[in-house]
Amino acid sequence: MKAHLILVAASVALLCACGDQTQTRGQGSSQDAAAFQGTGKPYALQGWKQGDKGSWEQQLRTRTQNGQNDYAKVN
Repeated sequence: MKAHLILVAASVALLCACGDQTQTRGQGSSQDAAAFQGTGKPYALQGWKQGDKGSWEQQLRTRTQNGQNDYAKVN
């Protein structure tokens, strides 16, 4: 009797996994813009002009040098 209940519970658990719905993007969603395009918000980092790819790349280089270069942090 106990084995029968375990078998039924396992069968129910397996069947529940088959009820997963597909995940698709909604109809109102749009493609992401390039990162350097910005958000249009006024509180962007000083020295970075939204929409300017060159200033975006310069900010990334500066951020990488200051935050991820352990040699620069120690010395």
